Amino acid sequence: MTLKSLKNNKLCSLVIRTKNEERWIGSCLTAVFNQTYDNFEVIIVDNNSTDRTIEKANKFPIKIVTIDEYLPGASLNVGVRASSGDFIVCLSAHCIPVNDLWLENLVTTLEENNDFAGVYGRQEPMSFTSPADKRDLILVFGLDRKIQTKDSFFHNANSIIRRSFWNEVPFDEEISNIEDRIWGQQMIDRGLKLVYEPTASVYHYHGIHQDGNPERCNNVVRIIQDMQNKLSNTGRIDPMSLDIIALIPSRSNDWRIAQYPQMQFTISAAKNSKYVSKVIAATDSDVTANLAKSLGADCPFLRPKELSMDYIGIDSVCKDAIDHLEKTGIYPDLVVVLEETFPFRDKDLIDKMIERTLNEGFDTLVAARREIGSIWQENELLGFERLDSGEVPRKYKEKSYIGLRGLCCVTHTGFLRQGSILGSKIGLFETNSQLSSLEVRDEKSREIAGQLFKAGLLSF
Repeated sequence: MTLKSLKNNKLCSLVIRTKNEERWIGSCLTAVFNQTYDNFEVIIVDNNSTDRTIEKANKFPIKIVTIDEYLPGASLNVGVRASSGDFIVCLSAHCIPVNDLWLENLVTTLEENNDFAGVYGRQEPMSFTSPADKRDLILVFGLDRKIQTKDSFFHNANSIIRRSFWNEVPFDEEISNIEDRIWGQQMIDRGLKLVYEPTASVYHYHGIHQDGNPERCNNVVRIIQDMQNKLSNTGRIDPMSLDIIALIPSRSNDWRIAQYPQMQFTISAAKNSKYVSKVIAATDSDVTANLAKSLGADCPFLRPKELSMDYIGIDSVCKDAIDHLEKTGIYPDLVVVLEETFPFRDKDLIDKMIERTLNEGFDTLVAARREIGSIWQENELLGFERLDSGEVPRKYKEKSYIGLRGLCCVTHTGFLRQGSILGSKIGLFETNSQLSSLEVRDEKSREIAGQLFKAGLLSF
């Protein structure tokens, strides 16, 4: 059935419940507003988000209603009462429609039979979904369409219902979960039917169950993947759909490599990224700001002089930058922190790190160099303490890494806003290039860098 054959092309009201979903809402709404079926409205039911969910959502033509207390059925009913559509679509804020036919497929199926009270769609795992949740999603949401006359399973992370039936039976407002199954059972009791439509699919990063032995889950997922060979279609967030900025903290300086400003190498690396939309230099100096602008960066603010003191960490500098940007209405999805002391970045380093951050669901990804030698830490009382396993043959030695945050660090805005560059789930991106990890911070290292530039080993 094509879009033209849909009966009357009825208005759909999409109800999306949110609570601190800034990491997902942009991708969710971008996919929603790219649907072939375009007769819809979006109602956000927000439970007092404290992050930038609302600011990001407001970039789209939506309606927002707020609630102070969350119960799943009650929240959906609030959204439905604020809507006008003949059909009600329930979609989780962290679910991303797989393609532009998602909504059309939901509507098409519901329109097939007046006895279809509701339709729920498939949920596919993201690339970084845990094994336990992958197992649950694969087992529950299969490839065969089902018309349910006895089974009341229904799932409001991705569903569509008729308003006429909701008018008679709203969602239960007292229970703390499974409001969808209770409503489904009420429809079954009335002699109506529920439909599972696998072609109306969304990516969902967590499953419907969140327990189980990890080792057993891994084995189950592996067997199912071998049998179905379907998880090659795991969800991935497209970096091109996100607002990604590069942030370059810089103190006032006149550092040069050969005759070129040292900052130029880092700005060029950021501008060469296919995913970075804006390069921001955060400095306390008009001279440095003007230099950065001449090299293609933006400098919409000067940071306070006190943030350039030696005892001030990068976390505070980044938080100040994000605060300034958000006051002007700029709400980046990801921030790539780069320091000008690393001029030898591999050309594809930034983009590879952005892709891995999204594909593996990291909060923060830091560039790192593997250290084969011994690693020591100075202790004022005990002298030097060895941190690695000792004189073990290299083949059997544990992997140790030196973090190179200034080379490249990809992180989510919410952590910077809270005053930390690092989130909870941290990954390391190993660079095998000795040049890439070379830091240029004094006259001797700048002299070496100049010689490497003249030899053609360093370029813009």
